[in-house]
Amino acid sequence: MASGPLDGVRVLDFTQIIAGPLGCMLLSDLGAEVVKIEPVGGEPWRLTAQFFPHESKAYQSLNRGKQSVAIDLYDDRAKTIVSKLIAGADVMVINYRPDVSARLGIDYDSVTKIKPDIVYVDSTAFGRKGPWAHRPGYDIVAQAASGLMMVRGGTLDDRGHPLLTGQGAPADFTTGYAIAWAACAGLFSRERTGKGQKVETSLLVNALVLQGSTFMSNPAADAEARASFLADLEQSRESGEPFPQFVERRKKAAPVVSGAGVYYRGYLTRNGALAVGCLSPAVRQRFRAAVGFEDPNESADGVPQRTVNTALQLEVEGILQGKTTEEWMVLFDKHSVPAGPVRYVEELAEDEQVLANSYAVDLDHDLTGPQRMTAPPLQMSGTPTAPQGAAPPLGRDTRKWLREVGMTDEQIEAMVADGAAYMGLAAE
Repeated sequence: MASGPLDGVRVLDFTQIIAGPLGCMLLSDLGAEVVKIEPVGGEPWRLTAQFFPHESKAYQSLNRGKQSVAIDLYDDRAKTIVSKLIAGADVMVINYRPDVSARLGIDYDSVTKIKPDIVYVDSTAFGRKGPWAHRPGYDIVAQAASGLMMVRGGTLDDRGHPLLTGQGAPADFTTGYAIAWAACAGLFSRERTGKGQKVETSLLVNALVLQGSTFMSNPAADAEARASFLADLEQSRESGEPFPQFVERRKKAAPVVSGAGVYYRGYLTRNGALAVGCLSPAVRQRFRAAVGFEDPNESADGVPQRTVNTALQLEVEGILQGKTTEEWMVLFDKHSVPAGPVRYVEELAEDEQVLANSYAVDLDHDLTGPQRMTAPPLQMSGTPTAPQGAAPPLGRDTRKWLREVGMTDEQIEAMVADGAAYMGLAAE
């Protein structure tokens, strides 16, 4: 079987939680050898909702195909170990604050003295410059600081507190993909020039990327609306208007395109729910033909009007509730209308479409047994992607890599006895 496109590339993963681990897992899926350097007690995501000692679904879902080396980076012996590991690496990924990486001797300047051509991927919360450079941050903080939490006006709880945008961690996961992209771009550049480099990304910039045209300032299109909003926001803050009151007032004032109320939304059906997405005049016409209604708001050129026809919304909602989801899907397929049933992710591990495209993969964990998870998101015909096994138990590969850098078994055992290294329940 052919090897993955990153076969022969060694990655040192100094990251924790979501973004960094995901990015390094994607590199492993591409064939890279990924060595994860963890604290002796395990990184925090291992310890979140454990169902087995040092094992959680959250950790296992983001760290497959890696090797785990558990050492105390503040121990003097660990500094020598890390230096030797860096010397043999092609890529290094970190997500520490600048002061932490400098104290550990794994900042870019220190690392390039050991390995000048390394590709050094540096992921932070807010970037390495500016007044927020020193601040730590997680997805929820990036959502708040980037405006992502207030997308479409934001959502508040019953007491007026702002809520996360949807489920999951969109800034974290987007940053994870950016990390993998950064490593591949750095490696490609090194292949052509022979030189390594530092590649930076952050939760903040990726949260902004997710907002696309909303972040974009284009005076030809939005100067008046943007100026009006910012003036209203400034006045609200200066006057002490309660945050929930401002949010609700802005939602009521926001313009709504009629198509959003009929053509791009979810609907109840007789036995569940589905969603449709009709963004072009031709697709909207096919949707009307399939459902059987006329839209007086649709102009001759197919441009939706900036008015909301509540009566039309209620009419279409009533029609959709007259048939089952399955019956509507047959009709929508016949009319080439983009539509899909509303489902729960728990249903999809056995889904016919998922399995037909090999979007799920079965693995066997050393300690916790069989598991099914999402497959690598890329499928390549010449250099196939594939998981290199399940996530590693904590410290499983500590002995292997400490031997690799020249330590004797006696020295390794001394580190373990001192609490400076851990070899785990399934250690080599």
